[in-house]
Amino acid sequence: MGDVVVCQAALTAKHKTSKQKLLDKAAALNRGVTASDNDKAEIEKLIQEVERTNPTREPLKSPLINGRWELKYTTSSSILGTGRPPFLRPSGPIYQILDAPNGKAANRESAPFFNQVKADITPESSSCVAVQFRQFKVLGLVPVNAPESAKGKLDTTYLDNELRISRGDKGNVFVLTMDDPKDRP
Repeated sequence: MGDVVVCQAALTAKHKTSKQKLLDKAAALNRGVTASDNDKAEIEKLIQEVERTNPTREPLKSPLINGRWELKYTTSSSILGTGRPPFLRPSGPIYQILDAPNGKAANRESAPFFNQVKADITPESSSCVAVQFRQFKVLGLVPVNAPESAKGKLDTTYLDNELRISRGDKGNVFVLTMDDPKDRP
């Protein structure tokens, strides 16, 4: 019995170390903007290591999924704005706010433009949602209705009270940390 407890403690310590390595690496890469191909491969390996220890088997049924999450790393060039000059890229925090029971989601950029998007989410499994974008807000003020074609899927592959990892249908990965569990879109 003592060996089992020691083994579980060792696994827990390794898990915490993997999570911290992932977050440290992400912090060094400016959300992914400065990631080289080698950095991307290393962070993917860390993500897979953390995903293997997912404590939440049905993320969409867990209250832990709801709230405001801060983006720490992504491979999404559109979110990072890597096709734009640096002064036109998001420089402040980027948030994703989820309310799974009510099927609502929102993304919010901060400085310099404060762009926003609202979406409806529909569960397709216990971890994956279909995303239908509804409205964009340019500069946080000017509403623009999203076309029907503005849709995707998002699969939550890891969830605990601090960290969420999701994978999109276009091959992008998202690493987020909990910022405010009470915020809703």
